[in-house]
Amino acid sequence: MKKLISILLLFLYLVSTTELYQLLKIPELIEHYVEHKDLNPDMTLTAFLRTHYDHPVKDGDYGKDQRLPFIIHSAPLSLVFTINPGFSFETVTYHFSPLKIHRIPSKDEDLCYKGFLNSVWEPPRFSFS
Repeated sequence: MKKLISILLLFLYLVSTTELYQLLKIPELIEHYVEHKDLNPDMTLTAFLRTHYDHPVKDGDYGKDQRLPFIIHSAPLSLVFTINPGFSFETVTYHFSPLKIHRIPSKDEDLCYKGFLNSVWEPPRFSFS
């Protein structure tokens, strides 16, 4: 089971980071060859490959030609990790100072600060001077 999983992961890695994914397009190559063979029964496989890979031309099926394997190349994913030769880990001990304790006003049963309702919600006072 481990061997199968390692082969699968290796295959997925190679398909995603190299041009190996182009081999997945081989059924399109075969299908396109059969189409050309139906149009021209005398066409050999080497003539077909020479027409599409050696001297490609823009013709009526140019869109299908571009989907053939190894026609369009893409830049595969490449990741590079480097470690500085002088790389080292250091442990540092931190000394924390004690936190200052702040008193929090107490709350009553209604979860309101004591004295809050009386001071804020007083009606305006008029002075008759």
